[in-house]
Amino acid sequence: MLQLISNAYAQGQGAPSPQSGGGLSMLILPAAILVIFYFLLIRPNQKKEKDRKKMIEALQKGDKVITTGGMYGVVVNIKKEEDIVVLKIADGAKVDFAKSAIQVRLP
Repeated sequence: MLQLISNAYAQGQGAPSPQSGGGLSMLILPAAILVIFYFLLIRPNQKKEKDRKKMIEALQKGDKVITTGGMYGVVVNIKKEEDIVVLKIADGAKVDFAKSAIQVRLP
């Protein structure tokens, strides 16, 4: 029994055999994982954020929006120099929000 373990241990060490593929095959799997990770997670999030920024730049008075905190409101004023949007959230209640706090524009 001990001889089998020592033989297996001895076979596992040393130079890689031609059948194992060497170092190149060890680089292919991590590279493939990175490519899949990029196309499934990173790229869609970048596209979504780009579309969100485009939507924020296109905001106009009267647009119905939802903030990142979940507050619904109607755009009353946009202060471009300060990047602030004034939302009407109820009759007579107006609140200032950063433009970046706008998450969704409702139809």
